[in-house]
Amino acid sequence: MSDPKASSTPPVVVLKHSDGEKAAAGHPWVYEGGILKIIGEPVDGGVVQVKDNHDHYFGTGFFNSKSKIRVRILTAARAELDAAFFEEKIRAAIAFRQRHFPKATSYRLINAEGDFLSGLIVDKYEDLLVLQTSSLGMDQRKAMIVEILRKLVPCRAILERNAISSRKFEGLAEQEGIISGTVGDDELQSHVIDLNGVKFAVNLKTGHKTGFYLDQQANYQLTADYLRFLPNANVLDCFTFAGGFGLHCARAGAASVLGLDQSADAVSRATDNAARNGLTGNCRFEAANVFDWLKDETGKKDGVEIQPRFDLIILDPPSFTRTRSTVDDALRGYKEIHLRALRLLKKGGILSTFCCSHHVDAELFESVILDAAFDARKTLRRVGTFTQSPDHPVVPVIRETEYLKGYAFELA
Repeated sequence: MSDPKASSTPPVVVLKHSDGEKAAAGHPWVYEGGILKIIGEPVDGGVVQVKDNHDHYFGTGFFNSKSKIRVRILTAARAELDAAFFEEKIRAAIAFRQRHFPKATSYRLINAEGDFLSGLIVDKYEDLLVLQTSSLGMDQRKAMIVEILRKLVPCRAILERNAISSRKFEGLAEQEGIISGTVGDDELQSHVIDLNGVKFAVNLKTGHKTGFYLDQQANYQLTADYLRFLPNANVLDCFTFAGGFGLHCARAGAASVLGLDQSADAVSRATDNAARNGLTGNCRFEAANVFDWLKDETGKKDGVEIQPRFDLIILDPPSFTRTRSTVDDALRGYKEIHLRALRLLKKGGILSTFCCSHHVDAELFESVILDAAFDARKTLRRVGTFTQSPDHPVVPVIRETEYLKGYAFELA
């Protein structure tokens, strides 16, 4: 279990002053433009030391000349990035989940920068693991990482889901398949997991991300908990995907749940999940473009204004922007769905709303919601704030680790 790129005297990457300050603060990425000079001849995927021109030491990481992120720092210490180092880091990641998410049986086990292992994601779906390596250094050490995972985490199989766009920026080809253990293809496409006591069949072979949106696990239950104050509630779950929010609400005692998603496959899965949990009596899902559906439902019909009819509305759309250049378009989309949703929400009802667009921060997201409320002539009271589940830890100095934000508002 040796390091394929180990070196007794690693080359040194010397940073410019501004980037040295970022590294000193704990940010692990070193871009090409932040490098003053390189002492020695680093190999792609190999280990380098990171310093400034005054010989201040910032850490040890992996180098890649093909990537815009030239160095990914894994530790501020002078360390061998060998099997012992990775075992210690993975043990720490496991212990973090045991402390902060002890009841979860499916969760993100390693969250890249959030666990100080830039370029590595591992998700645990009951007794199956799904691995992604988005950096060259991590990919070269994949066999070593798999061996450590097998040692530390009881599992039947480890699946690789490396058909991700970020790999091409590292000079890596797409790769998918079982890399350890055995599991049938049918099970991979319909593997049952438990989230807060609700059963979901997930597609680990072709499903979104590594198979499911595990980052909302805690928020599913937090949102459903509002039904304690909303007896006989009618719930609208927009962008439902596999029915995560809707099924939790149905189990919590909602009188009715309507889930909407544009994907017919998602609606089929959500419907199957409702049956799996015995919730078909008060829960149904429809294939619909949410924007169009909200527009139709909030317009006048036969000259009569549609009356609010939902006690709890959930908005959990996919990211509306992946670049800074399209943020304005995204904000218009967010405002539109909130404006329409507020017109369907009963007085005293709850709006539970989320944004996973990295380029839209929490303050900007809330400002869009309040703009929509102003235009709808509604007054909101904020009663809850959401973030990603604890298995997706946030390191504040690494802003990229915090992407999911949300709010619960009561309509006054």
